[in-house]
Amino acid sequence: MKIGFIGAGNMGRAIIDGWLKTKAVAPDDLYIHSAHAASYEPYAKANGLHAVESNLAVVKAADVIVLAIKPDITLEVLESVKPAITAGKWVITMVSGIELADYQAAVGNLPILRIMPNVNVAIGAGMTALVGNASLTEAQYAAGQALFNAIGETSEISEKHFSTFSALAGSSPAYVYFFIDAMARAGVKHGLDKATATKIAAQATLGSAKMVLASDKIPFDLIDQVSSPGGTTVAGLLAMEEAGFMTAVVKGIDATIAKELGD
Repeated sequence: MKIGFIGAGNMGRAIIDGWLKTKAVAPDDLYIHSAHAASYEPYAKANGLHAVESNLAVVKAADVIVLAIKPDITLEVLESVKPAITAGKWVITMVSGIELADYQAAVGNLPILRIMPNVNVAIGAGMTALVGNASLTEAQYAAGQALFNAIGETSEISEKHFSTFSALAGSSPAYVYFFIDAMARAGVKHGLDKATATKIAAQATLGSAKMVLASDKIPFDLIDQVSSPGGTTVAGLLAMEEAGFMTAVVKGIDATIAKELGD
């Protein structure tokens, strides 16, 4: 399966990097083009990809066309290459803010899989939302899902929940980095060097996340398992909650969703 990227920005490259790292897609099966030759051509050369001269060349070479461009030009670009999207070819779009109905109105019945990945796809640990339109076949959907399962996990959700997904999965890596850094700074406050404190905090966060995914318990039950009566963990939890920890997290998610929706 030949895959072509129209656009080669940070998220597009994160996906490509993940596929290359996991060997889910061979370099020779990837074609890319963007408006910035000085950026995408060296990236393609370094990774053994095909750098092509135009969006149209991407579409002609590929079986699957990935839209990784800005929302304000997406429909115009897709309309310009539509004649080359012949039978059997289909589209993956990661463009935020443009719904499947918008594509339908602009270009008709093209088979389209809409996705929303997060940056952790680059290391094979991403989380990607998926939804297909009526023109997408079951086989095409399954192929798209397999591509993103190769670099993390996927979840099929309705478009009305994409803004929430964006906050919980797309923006949340920054929140988690912030949390890890805050813990590391607390470690520095109490005498550890920053690198050691960061490693400890990051590994503890990774292990805790794996525990949540592996357990049949809800996170609050797992909290109880770590919290001995009158112990240090309870003291820390109460101090965090007194400072507004849960409220701060919810407010952060709320603000992200509001921004995504343009409120």
